[in-house]
Amino acid sequence: MVFAAVFAAGSGSRMGQTALPKQFLPLGGKPVLIHTLEAFLPVGEIDGLFVLCPPEWIDYTREQIAAYLPDAQIGVAAGGATRNDTLLCAIRYVRERYPVDEDTILLTHDAVRPFVTEKIIIENISAVREDGACDTVIPATDTIVHSTDGAFISDVPLRSELYQGQTPQSFRLPELQRAVESLTAEEAETLTDACKIYAIRGKKVRLVAGSVSNMKITYADDLPLAEAILRGRQS
Repeated sequence: MVFAAVFAAGSGSRMGQTALPKQFLPLGGKPVLIHTLEAFLPVGEIDGLFVLCPPEWIDYTREQIAAYLPDAQIGVAAGGATRNDTLLCAIRYVRERYPVDEDTILLTHDAVRPFVTEKIIIENISAVREDGACDTVIPATDTIVHSTDGAFISDVPLRSELYQGQTPQSFRLPELQRAVESLTAEEAETLTDACKIYAIRGKKVRLVAGSVSNMKITYADDLPLAEAILRGRQS
């Protein structure tokens, strides 16, 4: 079985002072989160779709889904204080409701990446079936500068070997659970990306081609760009 967890548990502090968390801000007349969920609904291989949000926003999330996607079967549950905690919440959500075996697949996606395509989602599922884990990426277009002290350059890695990570990040669920639960307290503080956990543990993570338009709405300036992308898609 295949499940998709949409992570909406962040506080969105980099967006600045807004009345709502960024996943609920309007984009083209409806919340960003709704656009994101709509991207997953046409994918027939997905057996379950659910949102993980802050506990205090569960009722509001359900209300928005009921208002904009009344016929969709979409679960809502509380996320965690950290991304690793939210990963475990996603795993627990599936295990409490469905039979799980070693081939069960979990896709994890940022609620504020509303332009993920059906092609990217399907390729994530295929990659996990073949290799067990995958990360959605695009080639780095800028030179990346590494600095250990924040003041001087320590290294300039080869741009041809660098990629920008996006989501979905997708895994065989039992293996993901074992990887996250294997973290020490110190590791859990620093390893907040599931694919990095896999890399540290020596597990292979397949690269799946993302898209420049699969942007993450992080800052206030990202919303006008997202509106432009949406208008371009609609036209």
